[in-house]
Amino acid sequence: MKLGELLVQAGLVEENDVQRALSLQRQTGGRLGSILIRLGALSEDALLTVLAQQNGLPLLSGDELPTTAEIYTFMATLEVRLDWLLDNNLLLWEKDGDLNVLAKDLNDSRIIDLLAYLFPQRAPRRYLARTQDIDNLVGHVRRESAVSDLFRDDHQSLKSLIEEAPVVELVNNLLAQAVDSGASDIHVEPEEARFTVRMRVDGVLHTRMVQPFERYAAVGSRIKLIAGLDIAEKRLPQDGRITLRLSGKDMDIRVSTAPGVFGESIVMRLLPKNREELSLAGLGFETDHLEQLKQWLAFPNGIVLVTGPTGSGKSTTLYAALAQMRDGSNKIITVEDPVEYQVPGVTQIQAHAEIGYTFPRALRAILRQDPDTIMIGEIRDLDTAQIAIQSALTGHLVLSTLHTNDAASAFTRLVDMGLEPFLVAASVRGVQAQRLVRKLCPYCALEDQAVELPAEFSDFKPIGEPQWKRAVGCTHCHQTGYRGRMGIYEMVPMTGALQQLVNRQAPLQEMKALVRQQGHRTLFEDGLLKASRGLTSIEEVMRVAYVEQDLE
Repeated sequence: MKLGELLVQAGLVEENDVQRALSLQRQTGGRLGSILIRLGALSEDALLTVLAQQNGLPLLSGDELPTTAEIYTFMATLEVRLDWLLDNNLLLWEKDGDLNVLAKDLNDSRIIDLLAYLFPQRAPRRYLARTQDIDNLVGHVRRESAVSDLFRDDHQSLKSLIEEAPVVELVNNLLAQAVDSGASDIHVEPEEARFTVRMRVDGVLHTRMVQPFERYAAVGSRIKLIAGLDIAEKRLPQDGRITLRLSGKDMDIRVSTAPGVFGESIVMRLLPKNREELSLAGLGFETDHLEQLKQWLAFPNGIVLVTGPTGSGKSTTLYAALAQMRDGSNKIITVEDPVEYQVPGVTQIQAHAEIGYTFPRALRAILRQDPDTIMIGEIRDLDTAQIAIQSALTGHLVLSTLHTNDAASAFTRLVDMGLEPFLVAASVRGVQAQRLVRKLCPYCALEDQAVELPAEFSDFKPIGEPQWKRAVGCTHCHQTGYRGRMGIYEMVPMTGALQQLVNRQAPLQEMKALVRQQGHRTLFEDGLLKASRGLTSIEEVMRVAYVEQDLE
């Protein structure tokens, strides 16, 4: 059946649209499908779906597309000029011993003849893809070719190399790709024969680029140059900062280098300058947990602690809490290192340990600024902890973070720092432990009928009818099955019984047992609650929270 008939039969176009397109085709030439798209009668996605069915060809998108390295590595070895192939939107690559071809028009006689000439003994596997995807790949391969040509010039000095357009463009594209994919961090990692670029998206690292090692010096030096670092210093760690606009967003990028065996490891933390204002309601709190936190924030004095490992969203929670508290009637001051996000209406102070302006020194200064609420980025040492306690006991509400695995461990951690147990018991109002789990992609998640809970949670009772779902993967989520993250929480308020345990320095296990007796959900149980509503998967909750639960 002809294409026009298929499109009409599928209800994608009207018969008169096909006749109009055929008339134009007789006058100007061209492909029927392209003409229908140009007339606005048909979308490219609909056309590709029908073409794939008509010709039995796979349609590639997202992570199914070949990588730039796969295409360039193969096409650079052919006896035909690379520019000619790219000018004709022809992309070739090998994978698992198969020859693969992707083009805008696979029926172009020039392409058919060229493939027959180059590969007389091989039948290439043909694929379809969106025009935009092909254009992007062609552009990436052109840039890869330009970079390769540049690095083949032995007379180029490193200083001139890092200012060359291909190197500048490579680094800029790297940063833009990270912003577009919502990455929080970029890792540039040199190895013996190559260097790898990985990006952390929704808390998980994904490899985005692998390049020959000879390019690392220029790429690494380019990053250090725009971060204001000394490109000649490779033996000591350095910290820098890049401020620029990418993909329509103003970004603040923190750059850290550390010397390694094969070169400097470079990590970039991406912080959007103008992010949407945070709210506690948007962080994934269950109703009872949200009300508990709001109750703590309403206290006129005391300490509220948020605990968890690096990257668990502690700072985000504190910023959202500050936004919740800011009403114009109170003075809020923060001491941070670094100041990650600016909060209107809040006085934020950056600590600078390298010049002696440490957390304790900054805290002593702000106590003379008549604050009602103090936010301390992290309680790292005894001096900071003592000032936090003193502030809480003299009429200030103090918010801060600790690195502990669960809420109960915060009490023992403060005592281990050197604080008197009775001071901890008297000042801490509550502790919130948290982790971040990935949210299931709403476009591809499927119902999961085969959920198996760990034996110790077999009696878990979801609220309402459970809607367990599992991750699948699609183009919307880059085949991961997840889009975005949310928090899972454990909330432990200070009670009379808990104060007694803290005062007599009871073992951690005894404190945890009391918390369980008082009916507070663990991190894992809060995750199960969210998974039972189809917000995340049981596998994701197991990955993030079950290890800690298993150790209890």
